[in-house]
Amino acid sequence: MKVFLSTGQETSENHYDDDLKSHYYKTTAKKAIEAVENSFSKQPGAAVTSVSEDRGEISVVIDKPKKALMIITIVSVRPYETAIDFNVSTDTKLASDFGFSRKLIIDSYEKLNKALPFIGTGLHSM
Repeated sequence: MKVFLSTGQETSENHYDDDLKSHYYKTTAKKAIEAVENSFSKQPGAAVTSVSEDRGEISVVIDKPKKALMIITIVSVRPYETAIDFNVSTDTKLASDFGFSRKLIIDSYEKLNKALPFIGTGLHSM
């Protein structure tokens, strides 16, 4: 219910929703950044607006089907173990995005799971 009554979603290590737990990949942060950039540059209605390799952050503006801002954080936990997290805010006049931000994150993870060697979710949760 909480998912449908918000205008944004964020992934985290200990998220109550298993689909929104941090995803881990067997790759370097640099290769993960490249994979994220490639994934969103090919997506219609999406534009990569900023890439900061130093901070491991990428911002993406989504124009279709709804307007949204995504901040993707890429952190190298160990050599060849990299975590990717999303923060999505939907631009809507309503009090809810009706699950759009959650679906956007899940779809993005599915694309990355095909592009990078997926290890698991929430690996370092307490």
